[in-house]
Amino acid sequence: MHYFEFPTKDTTLYEDSGSQNTSLDEILEVRKDMNSDGSVVEVSRILIKFDLTYISESVESGLIPSNASYYLNLYDANSTGLNTSQTLYAYPISQSWNEGSGKRDSNPVIEDGCSWKWKDSNTGKTQWNEVSQSGGTWYSGSDGQYTNEASQSFTNEASDVRMDVSGIVNNWIYSGSSYANEGFMVKRSGSIGNSDTNLDEGNTTQLGNFSFFSRETHTIYPPKLEVVWDDSKWNTGSLSPLTSANLEDMTVYMRGFREKYKENSKVKFRVVGREMFPERSYSSTNLYETGYTTAKYLPSGSSYYQIKDAYTEDIVVPFGSGSVVSCDSTGNYFNFWMKGLQAERFYRIEYKIVSGSGTVDETIQFFDEKHSFKVVR
Repeated sequence: MHYFEFPTKDTTLYEDSGSQNTSLDEILEVRKDMNSDGSVVEVSRILIKFDLTYISESVESGLIPSNASYYLNLYDANSTGLNTSQTLYAYPISQSWNEGSGKRDSNPVIEDGCSWKWKDSNTGKTQWNEVSQSGGTWYSGSDGQYTNEASQSFTNEASDVRMDVSGIVNNWIYSGSSYANEGFMVKRSGSIGNSDTNLDEGNTTQLGNFSFFSRETHTIYPPKLEVVWDDSKWNTGSLSPLTSANLEDMTVYMRGFREKYKENSKVKFRVVGREMFPERSYSSTNLYETGYTTAKYLPSGSSYYQIKDAYTEDIVVPFGSGSVVSCDSTGNYFNFWMKGLQAERFYRIEYKIVSGSGTVDETIQFFDEKHSFKVVR
């Protein structure tokens, strides 16, 4: 299963902008601007927060298991100058902050929210901590079972971020008031106030600028917090398996498939695998409509679904441990929560079937039968 949350607030803190707020910008940036002599002009850091209420309630009720994985997704918006291998880090923010309504190019400058200097506004004037011009504060290290640091490395090119932040989120869920959810800080390695010249933010290495779409974007690429877990179940009842011969000549279709689904609905998709050319039998029931008589169950634990944006071909839900097809006495199926897919867009479902065992006998087949649907408000 894949479940998505969109951010409730985000912003960029710019070192050279003092008390300026930039929360309504459509782009979030991790910058490092330098002079020709190698001295650092400024760096910037991203703050981003997601509401974990539903996730926490679902963990408590058992709907989301304790071993679920959590990923921070940020989508590249024409990053520049990334000509060396480097790493981005995420940390849990250690203080509350106000989002504000400013933009980088606002004239006059808007100072009604957090900034490099203040965690509230230029009116409230509450410093992030005792260090003036600090650029935010965060927890680091680990606290028992869970770590307060996540990272993703890049090799000489721009890329989307899909960072495993499971340790941070689990600290928020299970540590109660010890680690209140104030969101993530995304940055290069560096110190409070950017005073350590041995770390990436403060050293003389040209690293370029990361740019990502913010929650204010008018594109289909806002940030997302992704929750992934294996929700598959397996009970074949009296069904028969697809044999090796069947798998070599088969098709996959969907029973009861609709063209439209509401954006917050929870859907059980029925998946039918059968021979491409089944033997003729005589019955008063249309077998192609019901799928019951000719349907056989797909290989256990190695049948996967994938969901793509039908227009851009971007993969929203990839093949993997969070997209395993289930089975009950009626046939194969998978559950999907539409929340996290964007309304008024079309999506397409594809399948990957792995059969056999070992490197010699293993067969991997992909099925794209144009099963497209629209998410509606």
